[in-house]
Amino acid sequence: MKKLFWLLPMILIAILAGCNNDEPTPDERLSQYIKLWNDQKFDEMYNYLSSDAKKSVSKEEYVSRYEKLYSDLEISDLDVSYKKLSDDQKDDNKKKETAEIPFTAKMNSVAGEINFDKDAKLVKEERDKEDNWYIHWDTTYIFADLGADDKVSLETVPAERGAIMDVHENPLAMNGIIYQIGLVPEQMENETTEVENLAKLLDIKKETIEKALSADWVQPNLFVPIKKLATGDQAYLEKLFALPGVQKQDVAGRIYPYGEAAAHLIGYIGNITAEELEKQKGKGYTGSDVIGKRGLEQVYEEKLRGTNGATIAIKKSDGTTVTLADKEVKNGENIMLTIDGDLQKKIYDEMDGEAGSAAAINPTTGETMALVSSPSYDPNKVVAGLTTSEQEDYNNNKLEPFTNRFKNTYAPGSVLKPIVAAAALTEGVITPEQQRKITTKQWQKDKSWGNYYVTRVHTSSAPVNLADALLYSDNIYFAQTALDLGKDKYTTELKKFGFEEDFDFAYPITKATIGKLDSDILLADSGYGQGQVQTSVIQLATAYTPFVNDGNLIKPVLLQDDKKGTVWKEGVMSSSTANTISDDLQQVIDNPSGTARAGKISGMTFAGKTGTAELKAKQGEKGTENGWYVTYDKKDKDILIAMMIEGVQDKGGSSHVVKKVKNILED
Repeated sequence: MKKLFWLLPMILIAILAGCNNDEPTPDERLSQYIKLWNDQKFDEMYNYLSSDAKKSVSKEEYVSRYEKLYSDLEISDLDVSYKKLSDDQKDDNKKKETAEIPFTAKMNSVAGEINFDKDAKLVKEERDKEDNWYIHWDTTYIFADLGADDKVSLETVPAERGAIMDVHENPLAMNGIIYQIGLVPEQMENETTEVENLAKLLDIKKETIEKALSADWVQPNLFVPIKKLATGDQAYLEKLFALPGVQKQDVAGRIYPYGEAAAHLIGYIGNITAEELEKQKGKGYTGSDVIGKRGLEQVYEEKLRGTNGATIAIKKSDGTTVTLADKEVKNGENIMLTIDGDLQKKIYDEMDGEAGSAAAINPTTGETMALVSSPSYDPNKVVAGLTTSEQEDYNNNKLEPFTNRFKNTYAPGSVLKPIVAAAALTEGVITPEQQRKITTKQWQKDKSWGNYYVTRVHTSSAPVNLADALLYSDNIYFAQTALDLGKDKYTTELKKFGFEEDFDFAYPITKATIGKLDSDILLADSGYGQGQVQTSVIQLATAYTPFVNDGNLIKPVLLQDDKKGTVWKEGVMSSSTANTISDDLQQVIDNPSGTARAGKISGMTFAGKTGTAELKAKQGEKGTENGWYVTYDKKDKDILIAMMIEGVQDKGGSSHVVKKVKNILED
């Protein structure tokens, strides 16, 4: 029993000693506070503040100040750390009511990196009958030089967006001045009447103007922005300014000199959306920035936009300034294209609003001279803001002017025949002189095809060789040739022309595909560009480059800085095969019986091929037709144009396209 009484004091001492070891230490409390800080949990951080600190700032003020500053300054990569105390320092702090522990704060901001060192002051306080350590916080914990009466300022210098230029340094997209039309309320004589009149002239809803005038910030003498307009139509502007209270301000804007002609290629910019802002988080964008929305404006956003300059500083109460971070403005880069703006416009104008696409390239250098989609939209109007009727016109246009056709793929029809011919010659399936005996207008391999037949346009009982088949665009000849090639060889040869491969180009283009060849009918149809074969107009143009480059496929380029004349795929056909087919394609134009005879230009030596791709659900139906034409200068080898026009079935078929291309080349 005596031993038991002797042990009890010892047990109590041990328990008390254990309790003493569980007392919080200042570095543990600072560690918890810093973890919350790094996680930006400002509302929880406030609970760690000392009583005196809480008297100087409410929780709402504390949280909102941190959140606003970190948001406005775009604080990221926050890393706060402290120097851990030694055991001796920890023991020493147990005897004191205050402690100081050095810490370092590092962060990135819109103006660059911000770093500062500081000693954290902690005080021991009793709360709820328990002792603990609390941060003796003041504004220097936000930034070391920030006094209680000081202000944090952010000054930005917007970067100038780079221009997009054509091969002759003509601007395709540039910075300029546009008009901001607005109202000064106190100068209006009859608000109701003038709002109605202005709405009619601007072609916008009057509710749009009324909403702008009723904004909280509006004062009688202040200019209230209503709508942006491109400069130019002086008579129209005079009508606007005749209304009492209507004024304009010159504002910076993006101008597209070639308008609709280059819209799908160049694209346009617009105000950044909340979704885009979230997607671009950490890249220095703010809610007031613009961003590329379509076309090259979007593709080359990073190069074009540049980097805004920014300075974060503390404006001291004594009038002095302490700079925390400073980043110089870096203007955007100019994008120099191989596009010829005048040729681009000429092709667009010739297409005359019909649905289709066109590409013009230099077949020896690969330079893309024009890339057109029709119909189109005016990017200048889009940037300024479409009027009610403009929006309705675009929405009601069944030809879908916002659809970019040059990046999409289509069935090539008979313009694929020269490529199939090259494949067959390369594989030894045919020779140029070899003749096929085709005497009927329709043909099928055997009875297993049921009611399905391949039909040719030109009917003759004479034997057909390669030159004849290209001259008359004989579907039966190329259907039989594809079957002789077989699925594997057909696929192998078309892949040499870039089919089923991502198209390496400065603008995103849908890759050309062969489709399924799981039946003889599909393979036969693929021989004359039907079936499931699909290609874009620019890739089709590229596929013709071996005919002028001794069998080498040239890589297309859009940027002037890109290397020109680069061989994408070497020896897709022999030089002999290339010359044979090229000579045959010259006859397609020069021979009075050729399908492209309407494209003959006096004094010029061109080769070419027409094509018509039928779009219908089943054989026997009358469907719509897309007309194709590919032609190139056989002598100078400096231009190749491929064009596709939709819905040519009532316009003369592919000859409708031939005439358009001829007009372009003759001017």
